[in-house]
Amino acid sequence: MENLLRKLDFTTLRLFVAVCQENSIARAAEREFIAPSAVSRRIAEMESLVGLPLMRRHARGITVTPAGQTILRHARQIIGDVEAMGAELSRMYSGVKGHVRVVANLSAIVQFLPEDVAAFQRLFPDVDIDLEEQHSPDVLRLVRERAADFGICNRIAGVQGLEVKPYRRDRLAVMLPAGHPKAAARHFHFRDLADETFVGLRENSALTQLLAAQAQALGAAPAVKIRVASLDALCRMAHAGLGIAILPQQVAELYLQALDVVVRPLSDPWAQREICIVFPGEGQLSATAAALVRFLAQQP
Repeated sequence: MENLLRKLDFTTLRLFVAVCQENSIARAAEREFIAPSAVSRRIAEMESLVGLPLMRRHARGITVTPAGQTILRHARQIIGDVEAMGAELSRMYSGVKGHVRVVANLSAIVQFLPEDVAAFQRLFPDVDIDLEEQHSPDVLRLVRERAADFGICNRIAGVQGLEVKPYRRDRLAVMLPAGHPKAAARHFHFRDLADETFVGLRENSALTQLLAAQAQALGAAPAVKIRVASLDALCRMAHAGLGIAILPQQVAELYLQALDVVVRPLSDPWAQREICIVFPGEGQLSATAAALVRFLAQQP
């Protein structure tokens, strides 16, 4: 039987099943587009390997022997399993089944990705998405190191050499305690806040680096009293009166009901930011990752 396992091939099994289904070597050969003599030769080789007759030929067709019935039963299962495997691989190739690892910055995760990923998974429930939060510079690093299929971050220096697709835009805003002397203002320019005490994110975040660059351009050095790791903590620090915070307006407005703060837009042109999708190249994405990239890039 070990010799049988080594030498019995899938095509022979498929032809054997066809002969049994058609009850005729000639009709099976016609259906499978192969010469009847070639079918007969493969059946004879199977019988030689098994050591038992698998079918008896007669004028009206063939009769399958008990040994043939055993092989027929298993051959149908094998063919079914191979066809199921092919269908599953086809679904993976078309991008509707598989696993994708995504790294994204805090702004994208808090503002946009929960709803967008949920919408994608309603369409493709068999796709598993591993979403990890990282600061924008680390998103670029992990994508370059191929530690993630693709990343989502603010468009910052360092995207050179990577494919970039627009994802979303956000606007920065100022959060102040409701009792702050400047809370009555309807909007701010960054220069209006140069004398204020700030609470901010950690120094490796894209937002912190952006604010530092803009402060340097103004010749200012705003005082940052506390640095935190999350936007939630940032808002709570501003609520407690420890400093004002600059953060995405959509995130800030989520806290208006829960915290005693006011939120005012930041009017500087650079306060409009682009969030983008970055990846090594179209040809280097799996079909599943490419499907997710296309879906996210089409969001309004």
